[in-house]
Amino acid sequence: MEQKLSDLAANYPHYLTVATEYGTSYLIKFIFALLIYLIGKRVARWLTNVVVKTMRSNDVDVELTGFIESLLYWGLIAIIVVAALGQLGIQTASFIAILGAAGLAIGLALQGSLSNFAAGVLILILRPFDVDDWVDVAGVSGKVKSIKIFTTELFTSDNKRVIIPNSRVLDSNIINHSSTGTRRVDLVFGISYEDNIDDARKIIEKVVQADEKIINSAETQIAVSALAASSVDFVVRPWVRTDDYWDVYFGLTEKIKKEFDAQGISIPYPQTVVHRSS
Repeated sequence: MEQKLSDLAANYPHYLTVATEYGTSYLIKFIFALLIYLIGKRVARWLTNVVVKTMRSNDVDVELTGFIESLLYWGLIAIIVVAALGQLGIQTASFIAILGAAGLAIGLALQGSLSNFAAGVLILILRPFDVDDWVDVAGVSGKVKSIKIFTTELFTSDNKRVIIPNSRVLDSNIINHSSTGTRRVDLVFGISYEDNIDDARKIIEKVVQADEKIINSAETQIAVSALAASSVDFVVRPWVRTDDYWDVYFGLTEKIKKEFDAQGISIPYPQTVVHRSS
């Protein structure tokens, strides 16, 4: 024991020199690694802010902007952390390989969600419709309540909430009834063959002109469209603001029917005449 202590005491300057060299070397590496992290973090935040400002100046959707901001910032932070660990002498190749394998496994497990995510990004960039637009999409007709990264939410005319995966939205035909701000109301009225066509036309024109919700600057088409089995059919096609569509649709139907009744114009209905043979 005394011999070991004497040997340790004799070699103490050597051990101290080695420890100092290694300590200094690791301290320098640690300082550089810390600088890489701190400076890299500031650069990541600055770069992210530049991208976010550019997106906002181009009116990119707020939700998409927030998602890309988080994705970009934390992606850069991950790269900075790996660089800092490499500066400390830690082997990062296996670490990166593990992350890559984990990313691949997660990607395969979330294939459907990733397709919805990609479709959501495209919808938010291309903007085929906006919130509060009335659309027909994926077999559903309703007002757009929200457009999210993975889903689009609609409210139908009877106030049902419908959540549609974005991949289905993008794969279907999209009919946007609100994009132009106006819509055409298509109505059909049948009159009897015994009634006067000109009188019926004047009645329809009078009712249409009296409706303040109909856009007078746009031509309303009123024409005989068919000589049906039991009626002469008129098409009535006025233009209205999108928000007034259903009010005009139902209101005009009722007003024309009442005016026809008041003026003695009959609206026939299918009848079957049975002749009894003697």
